[in-house]
Amino acid sequence: MFEDCTSLEEINLSYFSTNNITDMNCMLYYCSSLKELNLSKFNTNNVRNMKMMFQYCSSLREIYLSNFNIKNVSYILMFGGCSSLKEINFPNFD
Repeated sequence: MFEDCTSLEEINLSYFSTNNITDMNCMLYYCSSLKELNLSKFNTNNVRNMKMMFQYCSSLREIYLSNFNIKNVSYILMFGGCSSLKEINFPNFD
């Protein structure tokens, strides 16, 4: 969806409806200028694939995933290449 948006520094996805989404593969792949991301309002109950979702977001320092449900996800390699990541708010990680 936002793959290779290398100049994207900020994005507001707080009103983004994800209720029926099943695949978030490469959603923010190589968004290398993003510094903070709040996806705490995302409904991921139906998501099956989160492969490389944040791959190479090398400037990303903080990410908020407080409502993420990964129980149905079969592939979850999400944070490869996130070399600046200091905090992941993921309290429902089971």
